[in-house]
Amino acid sequence: MSDEFEVKGPHEEVLEGGEEALGDKKFNNRIAVMTAIMATLGALISYEASVTLGEAILSKNEAAIKKTEAADQWNFYQAKSNKQNLAELATKLTAGKDQNDKQNDIARYTTEKVEIKKKAEATEKLSHEADERSEKYMHSHHRWATGVTMLQIAISLAAITILTRKNWLEYVSLTCAGIGVVFGVLAWFGI
Repeated sequence: MSDEFEVKGPHEEVLEGGEEALGDKKFNNRIAVMTAIMATLGALISYEASVTLGEAILSKNEAAIKKTEAADQWNFYQAKSNKQNLAELATKLTAGKDQNDKQNDIARYTTEKVEIKKKAEATEKLSHEADERSEKYMHSHHRWATGVTMLQIAISLAAITILTRKNWLEYVSLTCAGIGVVFGVLAWFGI
């Protein structure tokens, strides 16, 4: 007795499946298109997340450089104050031409300190502005990154949807994608 088995491939099952196979094909195609759209949006949002992270890092570096420059100016200001204090002490200990020279030094140090102070304060202001700019970029980056994460979750759920054939998972996937897009829009408008 000869037992013959016919092994059918997936394409034959689809051809013989009729209406049910056609419904599965439409379902698979819909999920595939949905996944492709989510992947495209995810790539765009990921790019923006990278850009804002780079800008945040550059602004933070600029802030650090300006803080260092401001510290240098304040050190210079302190050095001028020390010289002024020594000149003031010298005016009390000397008389005549030396005393006049030291009084001239005091006046010069006072004038120089005013300019140094202005420069130090301006540099501190630039540092503060760069810090604020960095924080703004980081906030935007977090929005973009959350959007990318939600789209990645949506894509994973779409893959599970095809495997399990659960319609409710399709809606969960679309919801996650929608949340990702909302985060992307919030980031785009700086909210």
